Amino acid sequence: MIALPAHLTLREARATLASLTPAIAASTEPVIEVDAAALTHIDSATLAVLLACRRSAEAQQRRFAVLNAPARLVELATLYGVQDLLGLQAH
Repeated sequence: MIALPAHLTLREARATLASLTPAIAASTEPVIEVDAAALTHIDSATLAVLLACRRSAEAQQRRFAVLNAPARLVELATLYGVQDLLGLQAH
């Protein structure tokens, strides 16, 4: 499982994606699971990073799921209509 940092906003998006992409590529699991339990600061860039991670997983013919999603992330994903794409599972 790949853990997300506490802060994942526009400011951290590029660096976070740069660290997540190799972890996804190195994974041998059939489902790439990202643990969002630590997330405390998010914005729409969080969704962009997660969607990019999903694309990376799908490029390797793997499924993608976000586990332990905080309520705010679920709300934001629902607002943007991407909750199902991200396979969100709330705490």
